[in-house]
Amino acid sequence: MLPSLPTLTVLVPVVSLVGLFYSASVEESFPQGCTSTHSWCFYSLLLPLTIPVYVFFHLWTWMGIKLFRHN
Repeated sequence: MLPSLPTLTVLVPVVSLVGLFYSASVEESFPQGCTSTHSWCFYSLLLPLTIPVYVFFHLWTWMGIKLFRHN
């Protein structure tokens, strides 16, 4: 059975952030200088990942609330 919509709304952005941190710490081909959270390069990679994920799941939650009210 699939997790509930609010659980997915929190879980997917967290998993994407964990994946980025994993890539930064483990992968040899990750750009050098982007592995520290104090560098601007790190956040230039982080924001393009998190903003679309957040917007998508925020809209998905809103649509779920709308559908729940009308049914």
